[in-house]
Amino acid sequence: MSTPDYQRILDAIREELRPVLAQGEVADYIPRLASVPRGKFGMAVVTLDGQLYRTGDADEPFSIQSISKVYTLTLALQAVGERLWERVGREPSGSAFNSLVQLEVEHGVPRNPFINAGALVVADVVLGSQADARAELLAAVRGCAANPAVRDDPEVAASEKAHGYRNAALANFIRSFDNLAQPIDTVLDFYFYQCSLAMSCVDLARSFLFLANQGRCPWSGKALLSPELTKRINALMLTCGTYDAAGDFAYHVGMPAKSGVGGGIVAVIPGKLAIAVWSPALNAKGNSLAGSLALERFTSLTGLSIF
Repeated sequence: MSTPDYQRILDAIREELRPVLAQGEVADYIPRLASVPRGKFGMAVVTLDGQLYRTGDADEPFSIQSISKVYTLTLALQAVGERLWERVGREPSGSAFNSLVQLEVEHGVPRNPFINAGALVVADVVLGSQADARAELLAAVRGCAANPAVRDDPEVAASEKAHGYRNAALANFIRSFDNLAQPIDTVLDFYFYQCSLAMSCVDLARSFLFLANQGRCPWSGKALLSPELTKRINALMLTCGTYDAAGDFAYHVGMPAKSGVGGGIVAVIPGKLAIAVWSPALNAKGNSLAGSLALERFTSLTGLSIF
């Protein structure tokens, strides 16, 4: 099979989706995100041999939000391995990403690590295993992205903290079932910090390439995870990575992916590439509206998916 003309395809998708950028709603429950212009659109593809293709606003950093949950999950699995699943599940939630409903009947064990409740437990694990969790997370992300300039956005973190009532409720509820060990404020502050990381589509595609490479970072040659645990993360991204739209996303797109309410989505095709897209306006499920369509068009035009 010949290699697709990725640059032509990315440029064509960008032009095709221009009219869609006016649709959807920019996340406004985090005030800092509400000011992002909805006309922004970027895509980047990085292949395993290091080739980079990009279009639009692919080099502009934005708030990655829940995409960061993949990085903290990686750190947690490095620290405790399969023991993590004693504290968090691996099933799709079928509920909104910030729902409290399932925690009551499931005794404080979140359904998966990509909903907010699960990410709080993962954050607790990372905090318990690292002397300086923030520094460790930032170093890991910078290394994966091959960009030492990746940073957090304190204004975003402060905005989330000031309006983080539901996350605080989730943390307290989990703690009532003894599934958080660190102080609640410490867990919340680290969670808001990870969500405030600012990265571009190029950064994100590069940083996810280890998930297409059996857990090994192509830039450093360092094995971040075993092939077995890498397979587990890809499976979780496919089944849980796009909130309660994961089934529909898998049906239309056919790639393991993780989205964030900042409008970013990152996906991988194991053995081939990583791709990131950013468009701030979201659909009803909290995923980038144009970004979801862009990834569907990418798999249709290239013929590449995991199926």
